[in-house]
Amino acid sequence: MRFPDGSEPPLSQGVRSGPLLFTSGQGPLDPATGAMPGDFGAQARQVLANVEAVVAAAGGDRRSIARCTCYLSDRTHFAEFNRVYREFFTDCPTLPARTTVVARLVREGVLVEVDAVAVVA
Repeated sequence: MRFPDGSEPPLSQGVRSGPLLFTSGQGPLDPATGAMPGDFGAQARQVLANVEAVVAAAGGDRRSIARCTCYLSDRTHFAEFNRVYREFFTDCPTLPARTTVVARLVREGVLVEVDAVAVVA
């Protein structure tokens, strides 16, 4: 991930402690193109895909995700986020534990961000 000025953020995308992986907050940028979708549903899907990519890099998959903290820029997106979230985790026997908060997100145009804790072998 890079900022628009080309610099890298001062963080790790994920940090392991034993079997736990703690991801940094993932935004809606497409890692291949740097593009950010304009609509909320597409942003939510990209954010969850980005979380999954960090977990996969550590040897897990979406079923490894035990907990998510979800940040929405506007509470009016809550119902749509629930639909996208449920769709994303549809093949998981148990949905991750979750906290969802409405917050002012740092980057202009970002409507959703998610961080996660996963259990990876």
